[in-house]
Amino acid sequence: MRVGAQVQIAAPIERVWEILADPERALSFMSGVTRWEVEGERSDGLGARYRVLFRVGAAEIGGLIEFVEWDPPCELAWTSVLGVDQRGRWRLRENGRGRTRVEMRLAYGVAGAGLSGWVAERLAAPTLRRHLQRSLMALKRLVEHEQLRRTAAARRAARAA
Repeated sequence: MRVGAQVQIAAPIERVWEILADPERALSFMSGVTRWEVEGERSDGLGARYRVLFRVGAAEIGGLIEFVEWDPPCELAWTSVLGVDQRGRWRLRENGRGRTRVEMRLAYGVAGAGLSGWVAERLAAPTLRRHLQRSLMALKRLVEHEQLRRTAAARRAARAA
């Protein structure tokens, strides 16, 4: 099953990437994610691994993921190593005038579960789609708030000089 969502953020692509690629900040904007912990030596970049759990209804699902694409400041993608089969991708694109289009996609499945797996995937889709939309809106609020704070600080510094 595949779900996705996108949003426009009023900030340069580098500012969005700065927050998105920081594993310490993932839980501050990722809706439905109950665990996002670094596993191993690397905390970011290609090959970094994380223990990730998503809340879907009463269950927490997920497992171990690894970043398989890392192209700052445009692309970040992962695939599952252990646990629920999943592939995810963040895509950032400059949209002119200091704006960034952010897209998140998630593909997941219950391998080898037959009809019951197919039903579980379909039942989880609306919840996961809402989590993606909420995550993007929380990222937008966070990035735009920090962008406003930086702009205000620069104005204050310019007035003081």
